[in-house]
Amino acid sequence: MSLSIQFLGTGTSVGVPQIGCPCHVCTSSDPRDKRRRSGVYVRAGETAFVIDTPPEFRLACLELKITKVDAVVLTHAHMDHIAGFDDVRRFNTLNGKTVLRCYAAPETVEAMRRLFPYITTKANKLGLYRPMIDFRPVTRMFRIGSVRLTPLPVEHGGPRTNGYLIEADGKRAAYVPDCCELPDRVVRKLRGVDIMVLDCLRVRPHPTHLTLEKALAYMKAIAPRRGYITHMCHDLTHAEWLRLLPRPIRPACDGLKVTC
Repeated sequence: MSLSIQFLGTGTSVGVPQIGCPCHVCTSSDPRDKRRRSGVYVRAGETAFVIDTPPEFRLACLELKITKVDAVVLTHAHMDHIAGFDDVRRFNTLNGKTVLRCYAAPETVEAMRRLFPYITTKANKLGLYRPMIDFRPVTRMFRIGSVRLTPLPVEHGGPRTNGYLIEADGKRAAYVPDCCELPDRVVRKLRGVDIMVLDCLRVRPHPTHLTLEKALAYMKAIAPRRGYITHMCHDLTHAEWLRLLPRPIRPACDGLKVTC
């Protein structure tokens, strides 16, 4: 059984192109330079779920022909990672009007309940079309079907943020799209993963995101078989990232599917 990660989006919080920006990345004709806000679709056998529901979640599902989602996992409650959450209601319908589970840190669950107070585990009495979600706070390993997930608390300069170690049938992948620091215990847990997806906003320093130097240092310590950077801003084109990154590290792009 293979474990696959497909990128719903790979951009920073404002997306690429940015509104009203004439820079060489925002005006690029290379489709790899069009970056929706960050999220991924994970599959292993018959199990399928998304990590984060960015603002373009619906558009990404349409483009990538995603019709099966068994659950939702959230990294944190920043809007660029949750603004598309209401659109998971379509998967309630596709799954036979069943309740979907959403797994996240307790602080993220609390934020989601404040931001989406109309979401419950029951159908609306008036027949209105609203998501049916069972929010599940997680602080330790949990399972979605055949996949085991371990929350990885990371520093992001704000609300509690998790990355996730994803394991299925002996395959190991990790997704950490937003962070400025990885605790040593997290680095140790990730060593030797088959696929490592890590935040790398840009080359210049930033207070709440990894930049090139730190991202590469963490990749070296983790030593994945393959590494991908995500959550990129508009400073560099995909081609420019390719020239900067040493193998086996590569920039992700929207729609890319990687398998181990």
